[in-house]
Amino acid sequence: MSSVTRARRQVRLSRALGLALTPKAVKHFEKRPYPPGEHGRARRRTESDYAVRLREKQRLRAQYGIREKQLARAFEDARKAPGLTGEALVENLETRLDALVLRSGFARTILQARQVVVHRHMLVDGKIVDRPSFRVKPGQTIQVKPKSQATVPFQVAAAGAHRDVLPAVPGYLEVKLEKLSSVLVRHPKRAEVPVTCEVQLVVEYYAR
Repeated sequence: MSSVTRARRQVRLSRALGLALTPKAVKHFEKRPYPPGEHGRARRRTESDYAVRLREKQRLRAQYGIREKQLARAFEDARKAPGLTGEALVENLETRLDALVLRSGFARTILQARQVVVHRHMLVDGKIVDRPSFRVKPGQTIQVKPKSQATVPFQVAAAGAHRDVLPAVPGYLEVKLEKLSSVLVRHPKRAEVPVTCEVQLVVEYYAR
């Protein structure tokens, strides 16, 4: 799939879900915030509870760029954890390596973050990790490997070029952008995680 086709799909998905998933989608979404299709401007009919929960689940999945099986598995893990299932779900997703690469400012979108992990550019505690779903633990250091740091995309990232489109660095991360290094200092809390989602609706979707 070409980058242009991928970008168009992200714009279309952004409009369908009601939130901008990429910086490029922001501009298009502001122009046409209604859903895609010839009836996109029409007022939505009253949606069923199932439809509302389904869309919220899709919004969460799209923001992390994960497959349905991955989200379902994350929900099962969260369900077994102490405390509120919805909060545990988001906290678990947020400690994925690709999510933390994005939050650290080493990539511009979650798709780019996944690519740099898969292409073996990332180290966790000094060892290459090429699984985007790798769960980072508090105290572990994430870093772009030294050989990759000299490449243009990471030099751009180190200069802070992505900060204009990314949320502020959350409190659970300590980032040294110029060194392309960050540390997960503690477990994320749902209130700090920069995702748009009514997580209780996601819980209700899976618990139906």
